[in-house]
Amino acid sequence: MTNLEPKVLIVDDDVDILEFVTLNLSNEGFKVYTASNGLEAIQRATDIAPDLIILDVMMPEMDGVEACIRLRKIPSLDDTVIVFLSARHEDYSQIAGLNAGADDYITKPIRPKLLIAKLKTMLRRRFRALEESTEELILGEMVIDFKKYHVLLNGKEEVLPRKEFELLTLLAKNAGIVIRREEIMKRIWQSDVIVGGRTIDVHIRRLRERIGDDKIKTVKGVGYKLVVA
Repeated sequence: MTNLEPKVLIVDDDVDILEFVTLNLSNEGFKVYTASNGLEAIQRATDIAPDLIILDVMMPEMDGVEACIRLRKIPSLDDTVIVFLSARHEDYSQIAGLNAGADDYITKPIRPKLLIAKLKTMLRRRFRALEESTEELILGEMVIDFKKYHVLLNGKEEVLPRKEFELLTLLAKNAGIVIRREEIMKRIWQSDVIVGGRTIDVHIRRLRERIGDDKIKTVKGVGYKLVVA
């Protein structure tokens, strides 16, 4: 990340959770703010313009899903990363959170090291200007060369068709973040003739054949994300 002290707003009605997450993030160099419900979160976010917001789902005054919907309507927060951190594991809860505009949904119990790693990955979306100015992007054992239009995976070169390369680039520059199907269609096929919904599925399948099934995760009913080891 290029920001030395990213601002994070943690929203949870559980004081112990607030203190625990605040301590761990502060120790990693984050500047942490807190709120105890959705209404307070909207006010604080408007005031401080955080780089990242961590939302619980079940809260008094206003729940996290409704708060997320409202936060996404604030122009100054267009680029803010929003992630849910919740004890609710049901698929419908996760889908509701993602459809509300969140970038990802992480389930409790909290594993501090994993949480911090995921948050840092998601913040790449906010601070990726430096990465985009370079000719290559390195993600673990994968190197994407934008100039040569190819991928090195464990030292082996893979030359991808244009659309597959553009799809991989979109996922890689937002590694760890769920990219919705609508966004993929808009970004990759915006100027092409109308294509069917199966087009994305076919290209994802081909990408998995080239870089590995485990590299791209499907979030049912929402979209896809590139998994960073």
